[in-house]
Amino acid sequence: MIKFGSFAELLATVKGKANRVAVPGATNLEALEAIKMADANGLISGGVLIGDVPVVKEMASQAGLDLNKFEYIQATDVPEMCRLAVECITTGRANFLLKGLVDTKFYMKAILNKEAKLVPPGSLLSHFVLFRSSHYRKMVVITDAAVMIAPTLEQKAKIIQNAVDVLRRLGVERPKVSVICPVEKVNEKIQSSVDAAELARMNREGLIKNCVVEGPYDIYITFSRKLAEEKGISGGEVPGDADVILLPSLDAANALYKSIAFFGEEFSAATIVVGASVPVILPSRADAPAIKLNSIALCSFLQQQKAAA
Repeated sequence: MIKFGSFAELLATVKGKANRVAVPGATNLEALEAIKMADANGLISGGVLIGDVPVVKEMASQAGLDLNKFEYIQATDVPEMCRLAVECITTGRANFLLKGLVDTKFYMKAILNKEAKLVPPGSLLSHFVLFRSSHYRKMVVITDAAVMIAPTLEQKAKIIQNAVDVLRRLGVERPKVSVICPVEKVNEKIQSSVDAAELARMNREGLIKNCVVEGPYDIYITFSRKLAEEKGISGGEVPGDADVILLPSLDAANALYKSIAFFGEEFSAATIVVGASVPVILPSRADAPAIKLNSIALCSFLQQQKAAA
């Protein structure tokens, strides 16, 4: 079970932690509003805002930030802003990253730069959405909705392991992973179903560790034991109790995440990139400030766990 049952509990858990955030492309009002909310909740002590400084300060004032709590770095070139943000991490001026008004490809390229040493050799960066909906009894993870476009079987195994490793740090000792497909039986014409069966085998053989992986399952089977039984799935540990859902591609995962965010009842979420040595916040530009606030809180929690290890 996750150590917090809601994002409100998470915010309370990390309140008072002196974390600093680096924001490339800080001319983004939603990101600045999230930082204001994080500051008001005692989640951060300041940070570094990177961009066209006069505009950044004007927008920060508009968001209600205390300008004296932050450092400012002048830059207008997007790749340079991203490089400078990563440099703030490597030099100890900030604890984690929040993407502002910059392209994801430049943001990720700066993080992946070998000289920065933020990504351990052999690691894979993947997107991790922790969300809560009134339609499910606990928090669940969607992956990968933003980074890996069409992951191979081996990459899917690493994406699962990334999600499992983070959930274990959050308190879930043996996360239950559902590999989502449009069908619940292996169909050679549907590659996602073939991969699902193979990932389940890899898990049984200990190649994907500290979790249980099952599939191919559809959404109904994943989230409802009753519907699983109606569809002929009577065994397994995952149906109705999934902690992680792995989607077959970015097309599927991104559409599902945004559909839940837009239409979901009482939806709340945090979105980060995992696989690096520091937490990285990668929200959609259209994500509500509350999602960015939750993401800051999740990064703060993970930093706290890392410091205690």
